[in-house]
Amino acid sequence: MLFNFIYTTQPQMWEKLRTQHGTEVKERFTRRLVNEIKARGTLDVLRRGVKDSGCRFEMAYFKPVSGLNEEHRRLYNGNILSVIRQLHYSEKEPNKSLDMVLFLNGLPIVTAELKNPLKGQTVQDAVQQYRRDRDPKEPFFTFGRCLAHFAVDTDLVYMTTHLKGGSTAFLPFNKGRDGGAGNPDNPDGFRTSYLWDEVWQKDSLLEIIAQYLQVVELEDDKGKKTGERSLIFPRYHQLDAVRRLVAHAKGHGSGQHYLIQHSAGSGKSNTIAWLCHQLSGLHDAQDRRVFDSIIVITDRRVLDRQLRHTIRQFEQVRGVVEAITNRKSRNLARALEEGKEIIVTTLQTFPFTVDLIGKLHGKRFAVVIDEAHSSQRGESARSVKRVLSSADLEQAEREDLPAEDDEDLINAKIEGEMKLRGRPPNVSFFAFTATPKNKTLELFGTRLPDGSFKPFSLYTMRQAIEEGFILDVLQNYTTFKVYFSLLKKIKDDPKYNKKKAAFLLRSYVDLHEHAINKKTELMLEHFWTQIRHRIGGRAKAMVVTRSRLHAVRYKLEFDRQIREHKYPFHALVAFSDTVTDPDSGRDFTEYGMNGFPESQTAEVFNQDDYRILIVANKFQTGFDQPLLHTMYVDKKLGGVNAVQTLSRLNRTHPDKEDTMVLDFANDAEEIYESFQPYYEKTSLSEPTDPNKLYDFQRMLGDYHIFTQSDVEGFASVYFNSRGKQEKLHAILNPIITRYCERPENERTDFKRHLVSYTRLYSFLSQIITFTDADLEKLYQFARHLVRKLPVSREKLPVEITENINMDSYRIQQTSSGEIKLINEDGELEPISDLGTGRPIEEELAPLSEIIHYMNEHYGTEFTDVDKVKYFAEDMERRLTGNDALVKASNPDINTRENFRLAFNEFFNDTLEGMIDSNFDIYKRIVDNEEFGELFRAVMFDKVYDRLSGRL
Repeated sequence: MLFNFIYTTQPQMWEKLRTQHGTEVKERFTRRLVNEIKARGTLDVLRRGVKDSGCRFEMAYFKPVSGLNEEHRRLYNGNILSVIRQLHYSEKEPNKSLDMVLFLNGLPIVTAELKNPLKGQTVQDAVQQYRRDRDPKEPFFTFGRCLAHFAVDTDLVYMTTHLKGGSTAFLPFNKGRDGGAGNPDNPDGFRTSYLWDEVWQKDSLLEIIAQYLQVVELEDDKGKKTGERSLIFPRYHQLDAVRRLVAHAKGHGSGQHYLIQHSAGSGKSNTIAWLCHQLSGLHDAQDRRVFDSIIVITDRRVLDRQLRHTIRQFEQVRGVVEAITNRKSRNLARALEEGKEIIVTTLQTFPFTVDLIGKLHGKRFAVVIDEAHSSQRGESARSVKRVLSSADLEQAEREDLPAEDDEDLINAKIEGEMKLRGRPPNVSFFAFTATPKNKTLELFGTRLPDGSFKPFSLYTMRQAIEEGFILDVLQNYTTFKVYFSLLKKIKDDPKYNKKKAAFLLRSYVDLHEHAINKKTELMLEHFWTQIRHRIGGRAKAMVVTRSRLHAVRYKLEFDRQIREHKYPFHALVAFSDTVTDPDSGRDFTEYGMNGFPESQTAEVFNQDDYRILIVANKFQTGFDQPLLHTMYVDKKLGGVNAVQTLSRLNRTHPDKEDTMVLDFANDAEEIYESFQPYYEKTSLSEPTDPNKLYDFQRMLGDYHIFTQSDVEGFASVYFNSRGKQEKLHAILNPIITRYCERPENERTDFKRHLVSYTRLYSFLSQIITFTDADLEKLYQFARHLVRKLPVSREKLPVEITENINMDSYRIQQTSSGEIKLINEDGELEPISDLGTGRPIEEELAPLSEIIHYMNEHYGTEFTDVDKVKYFAEDMERRLTGNDALVKASNPDINTRENFRLAFNEFFNDTLEGMIDSNFDIYKRIVDNEEFGELFRAVMFDKVYDRLSGRL
């Protein structure tokens, strides 16, 4: 087949080579070809050909990105795809054979072992045959010689690109079945017939070789090259998604929206890289380029580097990919102006370039969004679309003309403004996400005839779990409930807003030194006894806290207990900006608490000495750490946020068998409800009703805080290029005065409606098919009015925490085991009123009643033992935190008995200071001599052992 291909496609070059080698031409060329394959691999030889004695031979012909002329069509059709059954591949063991081998122009590219369950053998037997009986040292099986090895039966397909004996990793190559692993039924034959009917067809294999296969150099955890290489072959869902997206873009041109719902573990970075490179050279049926530039936007700074690196690795022609890493606004503008084919940037930097690149004319763009959530709605998307939309030349001319009818000019500019927020015909969006929200589905999803929306391409969480690409984070889920009892320590019984007071009291408990201490103790003991030895002794944990102050206090307590118990690891913390602890008045930063810049936190956490990461709204999305095994959750989670946060655990590692979650803030049912919609396909039941905008317009007018004349006057200034800002303030100021004269509850209600209107219009204006200048005028007016409305500084009754004490505290396990999701699609509801309900009337209640409510809601039947235990733990914490007592415990200063004398004095002082904590227990220690002496003796032993253990 090799020489038939060469004779057919390159006869003149072959004759030239024959003059060089004479009758030995075949043997000498074959030796040259074999040596080139050994040195470069089959993939490179197929793509770049072979040179021999001044003659260059193509080893395959691929379809060009544009125009297939007749000569190239002839050469392309000259490719020969052949099949050999029962190929005997070994000179050492000539009886061994492969069930099937595919050859391209005489070069082996795919091997396959075929099994039939009706004869007692399955795909797993094929896998084991490759692992046990196919020696990777055989020339036929060395890395890069054949491009892929398939294990196939009538139901399932697995494949690998690198045989390594018993350690060979085979990946599923299946279509998926009912949202999970496997393949759908085929009424006309085998479930796996797609493999030879689609994937192994000549055109398909040539495209895979030309556009998809990629040899990459492997890197270690620190980003250093290991010297090993890997050959990447697309998984079925990746191949299917890219092919369908490219085909649709080719047939429909720009101006389209695509939603790709691919779960974590789908290989999204590779899918994006393949898609970008194919879109960059895409031409339509008339041989016109579909897109001038491909812009990749990611709002995850950590993954931005990873994604950029992946796309660059797949670059076959240097200079195609432009990464915007510094001087971002200027470089992004330059890249767009120069028509760079693929531009990788972050969502955070993109809006800053609006003014610089607003002069682009008539270009077409594909915007590929990594993790598309609501960040692509409203003003952020508006900035993107303004940059990429064709400039209106008439607009520039108008602004230089003398006075034109103001009304016409304003309306024209309003329509232009809505065009920017609408669906620009020169921009196509390709949005990737594992957890689409209702807005994301409506913006980017495919609309069905019944009005619902679905993803264009789907790879479900369930399929990723069942195929082993991610772990099931709900497999080992333990929930805890915190119980506590509060005491009023003042005689008076002042009244407080019940709702605000309850919030403050719960916060008081959660931030209480004892609560942080007990939870930290439980987490560290659990990590030390059950987790640290997992993943080959390298397992790590994350603590998810409810606020930055919680993170600071947890970090201090973790450090204290780690030192006290002499644990051989450290904890890190991650939070933004500066936190001031109201109790101590001290300022804390991530840099100050960790001892290095926050940009290095992820890298340092990768080191073996750092095993626990405490976070507050950082690293809960876009953070991939395969060694992360356990999560301790002390924060309310819900919806997409719950899925994204807990999914930090699902990354696989060769030594990672499972994950674990200990949750102190959520119950199992809440977590189930968050995950279920995203387990399989997520759809939107119906679109958002745009008539809600008119409902808001009417409701806002009913307040009589502003008039339609106010809106028109504002618009006449705002949309006039010669309008001045001071005139806008002059229009808004009287409205602010009228607003401030209204009762508090009416002000609150008005502001909520105003904010809801701006949010809903900002979203709907991207998808509605009609234009209404009055709605746009109201939107701009309302958006600026909201910014000028006075901010209500509701004072929380913080003094309430000074009037109570915590009497008892207990953490109790409430559930443990698997949170089992059901196999069904999830359906989201459209956007409704965005929270326009009236505020709840303030309810005042006496402190005693509020404490009674809290104790009933969060309390349990505390026994005397519970209360004494809490009292003792509180006293122990106070004593061991006393610097003078710590110094006195030093055996170089005092013997144990001498220390007892000092301890008695400190004990008495501390006891007097705890009289308000629990008066009953205080009296019992003071009045009951036997109990008091026993309590003192036990406390002495615990404190001495703890303090002496530190030294």
